[in-house]
Amino acid sequence: MAPPQRCTLCRQTFFCGRGHVYSRKHQRQLKGALERLLPQVEAARKAIRAAQVERYVPEHDRRCWCLCCGFEVRKHLSHGNLTVLHGGLLEHLASPEHKKATNKFWWENKAEAQMKEKFLISPQDYARFKKSMVKSLDSYEEKEDEVIKEVRRKGLQKPEPEEGSSAPASWKGMNSQVASSSEHLSHLDLQPTPEFDWMETGQPLTFIGHQVQKTSSGATPPWMIQDEEESSGNLPIGPSYEEFLKEKEKQKLKKLPPERVGANFDHNSSTSAGWLPSFGRVWNNGRRWQSRHQFKTEAASRNKKGKS
Repeated sequence: MAPPQRCTLCRQTFFCGRGHVYSRKHQRQLKGALERLLPQVEAARKAIRAAQVERYVPEHDRRCWCLCCGFEVRKHLSHGNLTVLHGGLLEHLASPEHKKATNKFWWENKAEAQMKEKFLISPQDYARFKKSMVKSLDSYEEKEDEVIKEVRRKGLQKPEPEEGSSAPASWKGMNSQVASSSEHLSHLDLQPTPEFDWMETGQPLTFIGHQVQKTSSGATPPWMIQDEEESSGNLPIGPSYEEFLKEKEKQKLKKLPPERVGANFDHNSSTSAGWLPSFGRVWNNGRRWQSRHQFKTEAASRNKKGKS
């Protein structure tokens, strides 16, 4: 049985070996994929003899999928604020990597040999496109320079009324309004400013009483008064770390059964070093045979002392 293979065009795994590429379904999928790519390649071929240069816009960053290479390529060629239409696709179609990938794709998928040349650009055609691109860039720059000069010329040119020609009616009306407003302002400026004398005799004044000004009593504001705790010293807030550990130990002991062995033992009582049992050395560190030898040595020394 042939090993399983994955067909990217049909998007399925087949087990019939190389026979899958000859099936109707595979050939139908292959033809549809090539027909979707062909219009973009033909539009790029038209730009070989007459390259088009436009001002850059975000839409020029579009990419197209190369069916033979299996990845996306730039459709246009942009540099700065200028874009050469179809320049990126023509550059890719003329590359030797694309030619090698196209030959491999045609051999693996058994496509029509007559259509392969439609998806390739010869080095001669790409050189012709470069010359056309240079001419288009030069002509575009000349047009841009002419537009800039025309804008500057219009900006520096001032409109002057011809001799014997009357000003427009709107200008006359505006001049009359400005003249009347200036006369009105001059009339207002000539009017004497009235002088107000509040201390003239005969003016009736009302006495509203003496105004008492509020002054501070000198007491300390409440927000400046220190609390008793602050005045007594910088005392720590809450229990200390030792108290916290003691309380934590108490909480652990509460969870244990109250009738367990040693529950009522007083750990603070004074005990001697010999209260532990001395047999077997079960409380010592080390191996059992070390405890046994130590026990025999001590027993022999005790026997010697007893006999003496």
